[in-house]
Formats: sequence, structure tokens, C-alpha cells
Amino acid sequence: MTDGLLTSVVGSHAHPGWFVAGIAAAQRGEFGPVDLAEMLDDAVDLAIRDQEEAGIDVISDGEMRRAGFFTAEFYSHLTGVRALPSERLLGAGGHDQQHRFEVLEPIAAPNGLGVVAEYGKARARTTRPLKVTLPGPFTLSGRLRTGPGEVYLSRVAAAEAFVPILQAELHELRDAGAAIIQVDEPSPAIHPEAPADFAAMFNAVVEPVRGHVRLGAHLCFGNFLGRPLAARSYRPILAAMLGFEVDELVLEFANREMAEVELLREITDAGRDVAAGVIDVKNYHVESAEEVANRVDAILETGVPPERLTLVPDCGFSQTARWATTAKLRALVAGRDLVRGRPRATQEESRE
Repeated sequence: MTDGLLTSVVGSHAHPGWFVAGIAAAQRGEFGPVDLAEMLDDAVDLAIRDQEEAGIDVISDGEMRRAGFFTAEFYSHLTGVRALPSERLLGAGGHDQQHRFEVLEPIAAPNGLGVVAEYGKARARTTRPLKVTLPGPFTLSGRLRTGPGEVYLSRVAAAEAFVPILQAELHELRDAGAAIIQVDEPSPAIHPEAPADFAAMFNAVVEPVRGHVRLGAHLCFGNFLGRPLAARSYRPILAAMLGFEVDELVLEFANREMAEVELLREITDAGRDVAAGVIDVKNYHVESAEEVANRVDAILETGVPPERLTLVPDCGFSQTARWATTAKLRALVAGRDLVRGRPRATQEESRE
């Protein structure tokens, strides 16, 4: 039997039809505050139940209290910003149609970003290990208008303004009892040419909780509408990733046909754990247990210690239908169980 090989998720869960309809109704003013709170509670309960029934070891609240894609909800907690109309409304959906904001004055979040309340409500709804997720500073800055004549001259300057806001949120999460925190900062992978010291900025954000919680950094290549936003290679940013002072790096591999899987051994040799994507969230092909096991084998054959490996989907499931999401979660656990059930000697012989 192989020890380790926990299963987890990256963050978001699928949005069922009733939830999408309810959010739209709430945005039209058809829900009162109590109605909305009830629906959000039900959505979190569904996300937790789907993960628990699939057998996932470390779960999330599905990010179900966050309306919109990825970072959208966080801007509602900021002062000093005003929503801008989309410059493109027609044609195929794309990243250029997402929310953007004008900055009217230096940003602030006087009541926090809402993640602490999310954690408290989810913690009361499950006994399983619970991962909390929130975006990093450079990622959050991407939706703010910057440049000459703006409050922030550059995106880097806007990102630096998010550092104390995120520090405060993490400090409160620690005080609230959060034990597993993942900061989503895909920007180094999507914008490797940016004139930013990603590691220094990231490490400043997590400084209040480093050594007190289990910290992860999630770096992907984008997933809006299931489409990536970058040349999909980790090799050029390996040094930057290893500069992140975290316990675990959360990376995508399944949708890239396990390309660069050898990097995982380099990462664990450098003292980091890895959460490797072995479920393709960008594909409606539902993996069999054998397919997942083969992907896990490919990782173990590089020499990654199983106790340093967590198995996850490539990214969140917010862009995937629920029927496929639940099937893929079950396949993740079933594939892991196939590998766990093999004699350890057989696995080690396959690496020789």
C-alpha cells in the first residue's frame, strides 16, 4: 500500500442550474437578504456534500458565496473603485469580457474581503479538513485600470496596494482557526514577462501566517470558459515558483497530457510538497479510474515521494457542469485507490 496520496480540490465547485438562476434573480433585485443567505448556505452544503460523497480528503466550500468568475466577488468589498462597462459584449466569450474597474482613490477594504466569514460558515458545516482559498495581489490587480493619469501608475503598484489588505485577511483567518490556506496566484504563469518580483510580493502577503498554517500557492494558466490564457509551461518560471515560501505548490498537468511531470521531482527535492492536477477540468471526457491511476503512476515514476503528493483537479470546477464535476471527483478518488491498493514493492519496481 502507498501511504499519502491525499485527494483535494483546487477551490471552486460546479454551479448547478438553480444556483445560476438564483444569482441572476438576486442581481435583478428579486431576492431579499434572507433569501440570498439561504440560497448561498444551500449552495455551500451542496458543494461540501458532493465532495464528501466522492470521498475527497481535504475539501473546500466550493467558493459558492463568490458571485462571478474567480476574483469578481472581492471587488465588492473594496472602496475607491467603480465598475466599468465591458468593451466587448458580443461574439465568442473570452477573458477580455470580464469585469474591470476604475480606481477613484487608493483602495481599501475596511471590512475585509469576506473570506473569514466564508470560512466560519463552512467550518460549521463539515468535520473534514477544510481548505480556504483567496487570490494573490498581482492577480487581484489585473482588473484595475492603471497607467499614466490613474491612481496607480502600473499594475505592480496596484498589486502592492493589495498586500496589506491580504495580510489583514490572512491574519484574521489564522485567528479564526483556518489551518489550510491556498493563495491563488496564477500570474507568474500567465504573465512571466511582467516586471514584478512575484515571490517577494507573495511572501509579504503570507508573512503573518507563515509557519502557523499549511500554505499552498496555486499557479495555473487560466480557466475562464475552460480556456487557458498563456503558453502552458512551468519550466520558465520554476525559479520564481520555488521562491514562494509555501508548503505546497498546486499545479496543473492532466490537460497538458502530463507534460513537464519531471518538474514535480525537482520541486519536492527543493523541499516543497506538490498538489498535482490529474483530472482535466477543461475536458468533458470523464476519466476512468485506470486513466487517473496511470497519471498518478507517471508522477510517482519520477521519484516524487507519495507522502509529499496530493492529487487534485487541474483547476476549479466553476466552468464545468455539475454532472461532470461529480463524476470526475469520483474518478479522482477511485484512481487514487487503485494506486494505494498496489503493493509498494510493485510500484518501486516500476520506477527502476
